[in-house]
Amino acid sequence: MTKIISQKFYQQPTLVVAKKLLGKYLVRKIGRQKIIGQIVETEAYCGPHDLASHASRGLTERNKVMFGPAGHWYVYLIYGMYYCLNVVTERNNYPAAVLIRSVRPISGPTNKMKVDGPGKLCRAFKIDKSLNQKSACQQKTKLWIEDHQIKVGAIKKAKRVGVAYAGQYQNKLWRFYLIAN
Repeated sequence: MTKIISQKFYQQPTLVVAKKLLGKYLVRKIGRQKIIGQIVETEAYCGPHDLASHASRGLTERNKVMFGPAGHWYVYLIYGMYYCLNVVTERNNYPAAVLIRSVRPISGPTNKMKVDGPGKLCRAFKIDKSLNQKSACQQKTKLWIEDHQIKVGAIKKAKRVGVAYAGQYQNKLWRFYLIAN
């Protein structure tokens, strides 16, 4: 049975959500077309002490959504040219989120595009700042995650990408991906 993931799912610990999102389906509706990809790689950003997290710098206009309720999109621009898609986790005032790093194309134009990185994923799914702070739990936002009750294979843990500046947090094994990918 297919269903949109509820806010309660995102209220779990960030590391749990990051692993449980693997195998779920990211769905983007644009007009009558749906772009769908199976999530195969995520990264966890866990709270205000995680030096790799935007929240480690305190509450800002950019990251304020991370301090709000779970189940909302956190979309930001990096390098002045690439958007990244995150979903907020845990509880109010505890800034945490999961970055969706990569999907396996299922349907829509992504079948012809590379989606093996957060910037490529956002380009393929036409994700931009207009989705920031929107609910990830409703179709009306035109971007959500579905659970198709698919069992995933082995999950690999690794260091997060591009966080060499994060002191001891650069070595946390908080990136998760399906070994088959």
